[in-house]
Amino acid sequence: MKLDSLVFGIAGVCFGLIVGWVLGSQQAARSAAVPPAAAEQSASASTTQTNQPAPPPIDQDRVRSLQDTAERDPKNVEARVQLGNLYLDGERCDQAIPWYEAALKLDAKNVNVSTDLGVCYYQTNQPDKALQQFDRSLKLDPKHVKTLLNLGIVRAFGKKDLEGAANAWKQLVELAPDSQEAELAKRGLEGIAAARQKLDGSTSSPGVNK
Repeated sequence: MKLDSLVFGIAGVCFGLIVGWVLGSQQAARSAAVPPAAAEQSASASTTQTNQPAPPPIDQDRVRSLQDTAERDPKNVEARVQLGNLYLDGERCDQAIPWYEAALKLDAKNVNVSTDLGVCYYQTNQPDKALQQFDRSLKLDPKHVKTLLNLGIVRAFGKKDLEGAANAWKQLVELAPDSQEAELAKRGLEGIAAARQKLDGSTSSPGVNK
C-alpha cells in the first residue's frame, strides 16, 4: 500500500475539517470566524438537489457600488479588496483573483490580501502559484498564522507534500498555540501521525498488501 493513500485515507476526517475551513479562515480577519462544526451544519442546511453545498449569495448591489467606486478612483485599494472579499466569501475565486491582484499592485505590503489571493489560486487549481503567493506573504510577515495554515493545506492537498505540510503546521502551533488556526493545524498533524503509526503497524504485519 502506498504511503499517500494510507495517510490520506486515515487522516481524511481531520483534513476534511481543515479544508472546509480554508475560506472561513480568510473571513476571520473581516468578521467573526465560524467554527468548523457550525460551518458544516450551515453547508448541510443549504445543499442543492445534487447534494453539493450551495455557494453563499453575493450582494450584487454591493458589487455594483464597489465597482463604480473602483472605476472612479483607480487608486482606491479598499474598494478592490472588498470586491475580492465578496467574491472569495461567495466561493467565486476566479472573480476574486483580478481584484486582489489589482489591490496588491496598489498596496504590495497587504499580507492579508496576499494570502487571500494565494487561497484563490489554490481554489482555482493553481497550487504552485498559491505557494509562491504564500512565500510573498511570509516575507511580509513570517508569523502570519493564516498563511501558515493555508501553506500546510496546499502542501498536503495540492502537492501531496506531507512533510512540508507538517513543517508549516508545527511552526504555526509554536507561534500561536492558542489560536483557532493552531487547533486546526493540530488536527492535521494528528491525522498525519495516526496515519504513519498505522502504516508502521501494517508494514510489520505478515501478509500485508503493499
